[in-house]
Formats: sequence, C-alpha cells, structure tokens
Amino acid sequence: MKFLIQRVTEASVKVDGETIGAINKGLLVFVGIGHEDNEAIADKMIDKLTRLRIFDDENGKTNLAISDVSGEFLIISQFTLYADCRRGNRPSFTEAGAPDAANSLYEYIISKISSMGFKTEHGSFGADMKVSLLNDGPFTIILDSKEIIK
Repeated sequence: MKFLIQRVTEASVKVDGETIGAINKGLLVFVGIGHEDNEAIADKMIDKLTRLRIFDDENGKTNLAISDVSGEFLIISQFTLYADCRRGNRPSFTEAGAPDAANSLYEYIISKISSMGFKTEHGSFGADMKVSLLNDGPFTIILDSKEIIK
C-alpha cells in the first residue's frame, strides 16, 4: 500500500464537472493499493498517517499532527502509484491490486479515517477525476507499507 500525502490549505475533486469532495486545511492522500494489501496493513498505514507530525506549531516547527490542527482528509484512489517504469516507456501496473479488492480496501480506509472523527471527503474509485489543490509548503510525503511494516 502506498500513500502519497500532500499537506494542503485546500483541495477538491471533480467527476464529470461536479465537485464530489472538498476540504480546507488538511491532507490530500492519494492511495495506491497493491495485490498483497489487506485491512491489517491499511490499519497500520492509517495509524502512521493520522499521527504524522507535519503541521507547523507556534514556532514554525513541524510538531503537530492533523488532529492538533483540526485538519481534514481528501482521499483519492490512485492505482498509478504502482507504476513500474523499469522497462520500456509504457508503465506496467502488474503490482496494483485487482479493482474489486482495491475498491473494498479504499472504502475501508475512508470509513476507518472517518470513524476516527476526522472530516473525510473522497473521490470516486475508478472514475476520471480532476483534482485541484493548494499545496502548503509544498509538503509532500510518500508512505509505503513495505517500509512502514517490517
């Protein structure tokens, strides 16, 4: 599982010209799900995500987690995080999870984060989405379950 995390002052997602999710200060999280991922891995990734201290404190140091700043989440499915570009010029996505299983885990992640009391908006799995954001920093981090869970 891979999370590409961007600290934002605002972000939104549109499908067919209609805004289906929007947040203010918080985290835009692109979620890539691999074929070996499961709910236990998702739980560990969510725990790390929600505890990351990447928001500025009163001294300008990144000491605050999203809960400390009443931040919001925008969760977007992004199978292309599993692009393998080692051979040729056309990426391979053989490591990405099968759509049904990936969608199920994507919905699980949204539900779990929401159940923790965070305002949680999301995109539409498999849709052609247009994502807009104002990156704060810019501050972008990649969490990979292969590095987080040993």
